[in-house]
Amino acid sequence: MLDHCSISHKGGIVLWSRSFTPDASRVAASAASPVNSLVREALIEGRTGEEKYEKDGYAVKWTFVNDLELIFVVAYQRILQLTYVDELLAALKTLFIKLFEPFLATFLASLHAVDTGKSSEGAVSWNFAKAFENWDKLFDKLLASLEGKAAQDRKARAKPIQYQNVEPSPAVDDLENAPSDSADNTMDEEQIARNVQALKNRLRGKGGRMVKRGGGKDVGSGKDSHPGSDSDAPSKRKAKAKTQRKWGNEAPTAEEMESLDFSTEKPSDGAANGQLDLTALVDEASLGTRTQDGMYEVKDWEFGKKNEEDDVISQALRSSAVAKQPETSTSLGALGSLFARLTGSKVLTESDLKPVLEGMKQHLMKKNVAKEIADKVCEGVGESLVGKKVGGFQTTNAAVRQALSNSLTRILTPKTSTDLLLSIRTKLSSPLPSSQQRMPYSMTFVGVNGVGKSTNLSKVCFWLIQNGLRVLIAACDTFRSGAVEQLRVHVRNLSMLGVNGATDSKGRVELYEKGYGKDAAGIAKEAITYARDNDFDVVLIDTAGRMQDNEPLMRALAKLVAINTPDKIIFVGEALVGNEAVDQLTKFDRALRDFSSASGGAGKERGIDGMLVTKWDTVDDKVGAALSMTYVTGQPIIFVGCGQTYTDLRQLRVSNVVQAILSD
Repeated sequence: MLDHCSISHKGGIVLWSRSFTPDASRVAASAASPVNSLVREALIEGRTGEEKYEKDGYAVKWTFVNDLELIFVVAYQRILQLTYVDELLAALKTLFIKLFEPFLATFLASLHAVDTGKSSEGAVSWNFAKAFENWDKLFDKLLASLEGKAAQDRKARAKPIQYQNVEPSPAVDDLENAPSDSADNTMDEEQIARNVQALKNRLRGKGGRMVKRGGGKDVGSGKDSHPGSDSDAPSKRKAKAKTQRKWGNEAPTAEEMESLDFSTEKPSDGAANGQLDLTALVDEASLGTRTQDGMYEVKDWEFGKKNEEDDVISQALRSSAVAKQPETSTSLGALGSLFARLTGSKVLTESDLKPVLEGMKQHLMKKNVAKEIADKVCEGVGESLVGKKVGGFQTTNAAVRQALSNSLTRILTPKTSTDLLLSIRTKLSSPLPSSQQRMPYSMTFVGVNGVGKSTNLSKVCFWLIQNGLRVLIAACDTFRSGAVEQLRVHVRNLSMLGVNGATDSKGRVELYEKGYGKDAAGIAKEAITYARDNDFDVVLIDTAGRMQDNEPLMRALAKLVAINTPDKIIFVGEALVGNEAVDQLTKFDRALRDFSSASGGAGKERGIDGMLVTKWDTVDDKVGAALSMTYVTGQPIIFVGCGQTYTDLRQLRVSNVVQAILSD
């Protein structure tokens, strides 16, 4: 049902309003009401092209009557799927204007007269309650009709399909012997009923096939109901059967059992003495560095540092071109060529920038930036350039680069700290009452199917082990076949890689698993309790991949978050996606916020706290997914994955991402 409905003048005068619940009435009267937020954050700022406005669990829709300066607003709980709201707004506007247009025109004329000083009477002299005294009944009738129609539509969609039993078609001779109509084709009801009953009786005796209860033979035909099925089945089974092992009457020997045991990997020749080949697990060139205080830091991702030896000639040509240019000149390549027409001293206007901004948008989209994000970025760049006086091509070029660079930097700059080690050590070192046990730092990894959550969770685990922390991995993907075994292999490998990358670290990492088909939220809770009782520092919670539109699975994920309240919720996404990244992140974040407070937790909304972008090494300079993800959530990208070994983890620097996006 609706929460609030109102009709107001654009100047702020409320002509009529209705709140449907006491809570909605209090909310509507407060400064933090969704309607007031709509006015402040959408209408005043001119963002009226959006389909609806959402705030604090409410969804608000509106429509205008510009010639009468009216705003019609409807607010309702966002979680409700009210299909009639758009139809209600349209009907509300049409009916209200049809009934009260003369009064509204007079009222509007009086307001204009007051504004121009031609009249001293204000809007306070108008009695809206008397003018619209019959409107409440009409509105109730309109709303009831729309709600009834919506209820009927829901029943029609939920109604099961009725299948009718089709009688066998009668034989030709039966039809010929059926009673015929009279000459004038008229029959009384009794005659029709007798004819129908007679036809049914003949069909039961002749054409119908009645099968005995429990199977058996067909009554009337005298044949099996499925002729040949029993005799054909053995031959089909023999044709499709695989070769089976013959065990005999004796129990298998230990050698035979070992040859059939595929649950664990057999030690290779190089690992006969219990030594693991570390070259397959650790890339020495990708190892991070140690700080002065002994902390292990992963490397920064740097744009343009690879494959330089494969392009020596191009590099020499670029160096030669740079040497001939003055130090103050900065090239923007294809983007710079868009500004070639803007030479000489002039003030930039919207018409000057329109084709340039369109070319800039195309450039960003080629870098894998989502279309709607590219539109908003270019809009901000245009606003910063309109009215700016430029002189000379190089000056214009530098101004454009600076404006675009500032916009990208502003978007990518983290609003919160990306130092996970600092957060972990702060929690582990904070004072606690003597009667309370210290809880471990927990991180939950979420995302869609196949993006690499388990693999990159293991890379983060390796980084934590290198910093001397004890890690417990909770196998909460109880759906995908092999998910637990995959983590078990990672734990076995990580146990061989100690603090120095080559010494044994058994006891620093363990796996907590309860098999498949169990409640993931319960397993995570048990894992955190186990980590607390056994002095683990960090718990990494692996979850099953799920599509962002699957509501039951999103509710289950929100339940896990609400019950266990992890310190960080990390979304794992691919660098390969463009527009899809916006849809995935928006719906994951919204579902977690909507469902987490209603899933038995502490009542606090939880959204995504950071991102880990995988397959970063596959996109070269097309790193626009980083811009799209950060723009949508406002949260930082903590790490990027760029390979298959445990050391293939990087952290992003804003300047490097901006450089990659601006490159041609």
